[in-house]
Amino acid sequence: MLTELGGKGGCLCEPARKGELRCPLIVRPTSEDVVTGHLFGVLKAINPRWWLPDLLNQALGEERFRRQVFRDLRIELWEKQRRYPRQHLNWSEGATEVDVVITWENPKTTVFIEMKYGSQLSATTIHNNGSTGFPSDQLIRNARVGLRENGWFQEDVLFNEEHRDFVLILLTPTTGNPLVQKYRDSSQLKEAIPDSERLNELPKLPFIGELGYRDVINILKQQRRWFSKPERTLIDDLERYLQLKLSQLGKTNGNGH
Repeated sequence: MLTELGGKGGCLCEPARKGELRCPLIVRPTSEDVVTGHLFGVLKAINPRWWLPDLLNQALGEERFRRQVFRDLRIELWEKQRRYPRQHLNWSEGATEVDVVITWENPKTTVFIEMKYGSQLSATTIHNNGSTGFPSDQLIRNARVGLRENGWFQEDVLFNEEHRDFVLILLTPTTGNPLVQKYRDSSQLKEAIPDSERLNELPKLPFIGELGYRDVINILKQQRRWFSKPERTLIDDLERYLQLKLSQLGKTNGNGH
């Protein structure tokens, strides 16, 4: 984060420009993985009591989550999920990698976060171009995988797993993605999932939502007084960084790229 804020992201040498050498450690200003790492690197380091319920409630548009001590809280980045059962799909699908997975145990809850920066949600995924009759975008794939991972599907086993509450959030520079509104409707959600009759019930609705970078900035500014001095330093740097990323994106869009 400080590397980018200081304008020290690096540049490509002449052999790299010619394709003769690969430089994977250059900080690309368009990389959403870099934004993900910086954002959640800070959030992992500060007290979740003062930001986690606020972000979730803002994303869902409802006061669902209370301020509390989150038992066994884990925040994992780029976590691979189990391969979805082939018998329940009309196509072959690899393992899904979720950008951010947040879990805690009081009550048992899992949050999937799909991160985007300069790119849109992918309309198709590997091995599914939408020709099977079911949507193939990243959001419905994460919803389907998350519902299965957290015990909401009736499986072909003697004993089904205990349900975990489940939330799916799209975090992008700006909000307003139409797919979020579409899949918040339970009937449209089920229509988009093969074998959806196995979904006997769903997590408390709505469980799909979205956040913009300014939502994150505003929540941390509103709660800033509750954090320690070292935490406030991290928050202030993160605010500057997210503002920088928004300004960079605006310049890119303004140039027609």
